[in-house]
Amino acid sequence: MAQMMVVCAMSTYDLESLSLPVLKGAALRGFAAALENRVTRGMLIGSLLDSGGITRLRALAVDRSPLFYPIERTQAEAPGNRARRRGDGPSARELRSCVQTPNTDSIHASVGDYVRAYTDGSTTPTEVATRFLAAIDAEAREPKSINAFIAVDRERLLRDAAEATERYRSRRTLGPLDGVPVAVKDEVDMLPYPTTVGTSFLGASPAAADATAVARLRAAGALLLGKANMHEIGINPTGHNVHHGHARNPYDRDHDPGGSSSGPAAATAAGLCPVSLGADGGGSIRVPAAHCGLVGLKPTFGRVSLRGSAPIVWSVGHLGPIGAHTSDVALAYATIAGPDDADPNTLRQPPVSIDGWDSADLGGVRLGVFAPWFRHADPEIVSACESVLAGLVERGATIVQIEIPELDALRIAHAVTILSEMASAMSAYPHARRLLAPATRISLALARSFTSDDYLRAQRVRARAMERFTELYASVDAIVTPTSAVPAPAIPSDGIRSGISDLSTVTEIMRFAVPANMLGLPAISFPAGYTAAGLPIGMQAMAAHWQEHLLLRIANVAERFVDRRPPEVHYRLLG
Repeated sequence: MAQMMVVCAMSTYDLESLSLPVLKGAALRGFAAALENRVTRGMLIGSLLDSGGITRLRALAVDRSPLFYPIERTQAEAPGNRARRRGDGPSARELRSCVQTPNTDSIHASVGDYVRAYTDGSTTPTEVATRFLAAIDAEAREPKSINAFIAVDRERLLRDAAEATERYRSRRTLGPLDGVPVAVKDEVDMLPYPTTVGTSFLGASPAAADATAVARLRAAGALLLGKANMHEIGINPTGHNVHHGHARNPYDRDHDPGGSSSGPAAATAAGLCPVSLGADGGGSIRVPAAHCGLVGLKPTFGRVSLRGSAPIVWSVGHLGPIGAHTSDVALAYATIAGPDDADPNTLRQPPVSIDGWDSADLGGVRLGVFAPWFRHADPEIVSACESVLAGLVERGATIVQIEIPELDALRIAHAVTILSEMASAMSAYPHARRLLAPATRISLALARSFTSDDYLRAQRVRARAMERFTELYASVDAIVTPTSAVPAPAIPSDGIRSGISDLSTVTEIMRFAVPANMLGLPAISFPAGYTAAGLPIGMQAMAAHWQEHLLLRIANVAERFVDRRPPEVHYRLLG
């Protein structure tokens, strides 16, 4: 494997590691203020545009029409291949397969473990809810709490748990998620909570209704625990939040859990739930899954309805599950995916399927590896992912050497796209600019310097990349990389109050995440081992549109041979 990597050192690889100053405290606040000042802004913005690559984007010639939404229509529009209604989805047999899979990891309770415990009477949803409340109370007393939740309605939770307990007693359960605890990222509407999106000023009133994904979880009987912490407006792949408190990694309280779905991942890794609902605009499901030793699936764009998700990004955003096991993620995905009349982007998808997700082999599966990209990560991460790749080959997969040009252009295009969309969303709240964290203000100030031509150029880059990746998927079934180029970074003790701006580390964290968001491709992160310091390592697989079942199959095979270790912070809600 290592020899193959050396042979494939291709000249088209153009991503680079950055070395930018880290800003904290007074320096961070001062820089944010200077960027927002008309006098000093002009002296600073040019260097920011240059270091961010925007000047390179402006010089790039791309002869493509802009692609504003990463929607693949060919397969869905084939005769007889379009999901006509919500019921065109996984069969009852497929759903049952997610709870009957043997639990090979005794550390993390799976959805199946909850179902079996409820069915045999060894515990009840009410007892689980009570233990959960005791656990978050214990965490609140910790000097370095993992801070996974920002809001829990105790009365509502206990009432829902009592209803689920009665359904099990009377044998009238709603399905395999009935009574199973689930955390929901605070970017997604859920009754009876407000949606703050990690800010101090949004969410003045409770949501009017559940988001579609939450409504589908609720209809399946899921025990919805509360709103989970996140990075402010999801603008960064870390757990920094100056308003609701910094989320921490259950594997090491002094390290970040990844973000922006930091709370859902921390809650799941700590055993407070077997599965959670996250959102991903630039790795925000996959990165925290990797840094917390979990499985995280970002589905195809348009596969899961965004109705009820905060409208902060519209062409790169996705909702998806983070779980302790592939089986948990498969079940949650099958529950929330499918057409929704309230989200037009979901109406041209093929039927949802997880058939074959639990296969024990990868015979016939071609895994694409772009060696320079794969190896552009911390040596411990590369070594662990190479070992997992060798294990996948032993179980039937074949490696295909590939080449992906213009990854840097795609990275810059993603930055322009997501920051422009976030800045547009936040423009509705000009009075609240000073209420945002300084690091968020810096990113939005940069975005306000983008031009309409910058945004159009980014969409032209997206169109050309879509063509190239479509060609790639004619020769491979999935492209594999590490999930993050670095392990979970340490939380700086002097960055808690005002936050931190560390764009070099952010670039390392997001190195492998961008294509799936810009091109709407499904991608999954799954455990690949641990660093010498005991921090989790994640590996990513990215497939063609609508191939989530293949990604689940790859993750499931890896799960059968990759070691799993207990986190430092772990609660057992099953007793």
